[in-house]
Amino acid sequence: MENTDASSDDTKSVFPASSGGGVFPSRAANYENPLQRKLTNDPKAADVELESVTEAGDYDERDFHKKQVFKGWTLAWLSYQSLGVIYGDIGTSPLYVYSSTFTSEPSYEDVVGAVSLIIWALTIMVTVKYVFIVLNADDEGEGGTFALYSLISRYANLVRRDPRYQNMVRMERYATEDLKRPNLATRKVIERSTFIKWMFKVVGVFGVSLLLADGILTPAQSILGAIQGITVVNPSLDSNTVVGVSCAILVFIFLIQPFGTSKIGNTFAPIVIVWLLFNLTFGIYNLVMYDASVLKGFSPYFAGAFLVRNGRNGWLQLGGILLAFTGVETLFADLGAFSKRAVQISWLCFVYPCLLISYIGQGAHISRIPSAYANPFYLTVPPGMLYPSLVVAVLACIVASQAVITGSFQLLSQIMKLSYFPQVRIYHVSKKFHGQVYLPIANWLMMIGTIVVTAVYNNTTALGEAYGTCVILVSFLTTCMVTLVAIIVWRLPIYIVLPVFIIFALWDGMFLSSALTKVPHGAWFTLMLGVVLTLIFVLWRYGKEEQWTAEESDNVPLSRTTLLRDNQLTLHPNFGGSTITPISGLGIFFDKSGNSATTPAVFLHFIKKFGAAPEVSVFFHLRPLSVPTVAPSDRYTVSRCHTYGIGTGKKPIPNCFRLIVRHGYTDEVITPDLGILVLDNIREFLAREPPALNSEDARKETDALQRAWKSQVIYIVGKEQLRISRETNFFRRMVLMAFLWMRDASRTKIQNLNVQADQVVEVGFVKEM
Repeated sequence: MENTDASSDDTKSVFPASSGGGVFPSRAANYENPLQRKLTNDPKAADVELESVTEAGDYDERDFHKKQVFKGWTLAWLSYQSLGVIYGDIGTSPLYVYSSTFTSEPSYEDVVGAVSLIIWALTIMVTVKYVFIVLNADDEGEGGTFALYSLISRYANLVRRDPRYQNMVRMERYATEDLKRPNLATRKVIERSTFIKWMFKVVGVFGVSLLLADGILTPAQSILGAIQGITVVNPSLDSNTVVGVSCAILVFIFLIQPFGTSKIGNTFAPIVIVWLLFNLTFGIYNLVMYDASVLKGFSPYFAGAFLVRNGRNGWLQLGGILLAFTGVETLFADLGAFSKRAVQISWLCFVYPCLLISYIGQGAHISRIPSAYANPFYLTVPPGMLYPSLVVAVLACIVASQAVITGSFQLLSQIMKLSYFPQVRIYHVSKKFHGQVYLPIANWLMMIGTIVVTAVYNNTTALGEAYGTCVILVSFLTTCMVTLVAIIVWRLPIYIVLPVFIIFALWDGMFLSSALTKVPHGAWFTLMLGVVLTLIFVLWRYGKEEQWTAEESDNVPLSRTTLLRDNQLTLHPNFGGSTITPISGLGIFFDKSGNSATTPAVFLHFIKKFGAAPEVSVFFHLRPLSVPTVAPSDRYTVSRCHTYGIGTGKKPIPNCFRLIVRHGYTDEVITPDLGILVLDNIREFLAREPPALNSEDARKETDALQRAWKSQVIYIVGKEQLRISRETNFFRRMVLMAFLWMRDASRTKIQNLNVQADQVVEVGFVKEM
């Protein structure tokens, strides 16, 4: 079902080349036009469609997403903001890592071993893997496992894209001669295997699903971890009080999300800074006052000795150690809201050293007073600092929830672009930083889920059982996908990539195998939630592909649907050949695809049903761009529509135009004055057009436009109904029925169209799936 031709490795595109992607210098990569692949077997059709595409400029640089690059004080400000969003999760892990690792008072050797494992986990998993390698695998500035899938699909023929947006994706697939033989062989294998393509679809959304599940667990884990500190001050407080206070704080966290990432980051950053400075100074205090000899944990020997000495128990205790880097996935998932440099600066210059000293200091305290492992933060604070620490910890844990909530918004916005989720409302919350978004429906659903989880798992130990598995599984999937990025995007030699992959895969596997032992004790919830979400995403994607297949019958060029006979528009003989009667008025047809190579479906069904067309017809297409606003000079693109005359060549259709409106997320285009906007743009186009051979015809067109607008303006909108074929088997029918239910529940209603209701005409048509 994939609309690709994996065997055409040396095909050269007719469109201009773009610069190669990745973080390493590369030669130019060629666009690969999906329409060209589709029509390869029909040269005559290809000539018509490709000529139309080229003339209309469907592949326009303005339509491609452009990664923002920040420097100087703006970069410093963004790094500061990232402290208030990204690091709350990983920064609050010192509250519970040692208590989750040990089940009884540890020996000195075990404390040093645990310190060593934590040091090297933070260094290898976070600093080396994510900060220095994974952050470079962004997809035009976007991060997360699905961004990796999207990036790979731009360099390999893996995915069938939504016809409406395929011209807005920068395809950068390298030509055969630009790849080394092993890299080329790898790309051929994944392109030619249907199984691998489906595996990529599932793995990409499974990673997103796990992070969304993480988005429900993290707030519960963080807030409970902080509020449980109250029991150190007042042991008489019961679990119901802890859960009640935690739920109240969670509701507050989700209520403030509409304020946006920047405002929340600026507000929360001082809290995280104070919290990490507390951890840094407390760590130094404990090292000085208790046992500085735990610094020898910087030697990896003690990490290995811990595992060898404790055997199976040491392996199981890795499930607690991995909580030291929970939240690492949000460094990558939140990349679109900040930037690679901002994340690297904030981690390396501040967060990383603070956390290292904190864990080492806690280890120094526990090595002398082993009972402190039970509550490793509050029982190791300096004298007189318990109450200030409690206040700051509660505030920091509120921030901890922010990292994964923001990451969830980023991930959902990504999967919508590749049609794995219905197009729900997205709010861009910053004009300066384009990647910062807010999704209301996701916010409220996550709030409900988090409160339920908090009530069911009423302590951090139980939540930790469910929490760690999600983190390390996402880390392992990331390792595998970045390896493919290194081979087919960065084009690194396989003899370099494979050893690095093996090292990180073994490191991930060590923690993952330990975390999977907790599946029966709570981790099953995370995996079940991830599987359910994955099924929903894959179901939607499958339904969309079936919809696109059903709609292909309408993907017909104007030259195949209409002809000009004595300057009169007629239907093509394939559609009956009748004359199309002109109707007085200006007809604005909402063109969903915006593809100049095809007839808008709404126009095709209008003229087939009524045998008529407005005196002046405009194919109106909205093209949203990921920028705040588009300058008026770049916003509107007008062109003529062409077909073939009887016995003549290609000719423009009189009084028939295409209008593409490129707009940013703060631009309002559909207003009650839309008819005037269309009139002005067509009139300006006619005034700028080179003088025609017959100036009388040009004058008639201008008069016809003015006359049509004065007569009436009608907005013609298509209303497509999908119907399941009778021959469909039971299982496929059930899947498609679920898709159609989701589609009907999420589709935009005609009442939301902000134009005069009495000027709207709906043209219904049925497509069989």
